[in-house]
Parts: sequence; structure tokens; C-alpha cells
Amino acid sequence: MEFEARQSLQLVEVRMSGRLEFTDHDRLPDIVELLDQPGLGQFVLDLSDLAFIDSAGLGMLLILQEEAEQRNAKLVVRGPRDDVRRSLDLARIGDILTIEY
Repeated sequence: MEFEARQSLQLVEVRMSGRLEFTDHDRLPDIVELLDQPGLGQFVLDLSDLAFIDSAGLGMLLILQEEAEQRNAKLVVRGPRDDVRRSLDLARIGDILTIEY
């Protein structure tokens, strides 16, 4: 998985691409660190370029949700497509996270 982050005053947007799998767990702290921006209100994960997510990747999304909540920031998952969207729907992640299709 590759990611690119854009930051403004109260918003951080992380655009992920490729595949989000178990082997990416070592990259998670780099993304969590972005939540430490002072005054952060919203943390957006743009998954529109993500081609695949496995169960470990789904778990990483839940970890990011917990980390965002601890910092009083709102996590929004944006634009999942195709297999990623199906995986999120099958796991009922939308019951826990805000997903914008």
C-alpha cells in the first residue's frame, strides 16, 4: 500500500493506493501520526485508488477509527470501489465507520 497525505487546518486527507494487507501493518504508525495535528477535526481516508483490502486491512481501519476517536476527530472513509467496497460491505464496516460512497 502506498499513501499520500494532504493537510489543512482542521482536515487531514490520506489517499491510499494499491493493496492494504497484513504486510502493511508496519506503515500504520505513519498514518496514526497524522492524527496528532493540533485542532484536527476530520480525518479522511480516500480509498478510491485502493484495489484490494484483506481482513488485516479492515482491522487497520478499525484501529484508525479508535485512534481518531481518542483525539476527538471524525474519521471518514471515502470512495471505496469494486472489491474494496464489497469487502467493507461484507464485513459491515459501515456499521462502525462513516463511509461515503
